Amino acid sequence: MIITTTPVLQGYKIKEYKGLVTGETIIGANFVKDFLASIRDVVGGRSGSYEKVLQKAKDTSLEEMQDRAKKLGANAVIGIDLDYETIGESNSMLMVSASGTAVVVEKE
Repeated sequence: MIITTTPVLQGYKIKEYKGLVTGETIIGANFVKDFLASIRDVVGGRSGSYEKVLQKAKDTSLEEMQDRAKKLGANAVIGIDLDYETIGESNSMLMVSASGTAVVVEKE
């Protein structure tokens, strides 16, 4: 499946719009990761543990969105937008949502 943040695909013609599709993921970060990340933030380093959690959440959201597009009969998702939020008590959870338009495309 083709996925893109752009509203069109160069070299492809949109034959049919199937509708909005979304994917959401909420992942909790444990106390040890939070503690280590806060120490790294103080000394200016990167937080590898958060980067891994963020990447996993993004990938899961995109996969879920693609699965929903396939169920609609689409072969591409265009105009994808990713949104990142911290939620929960003390912002202890990470939510990543992906949305886009499911379409059927064919080569021009």
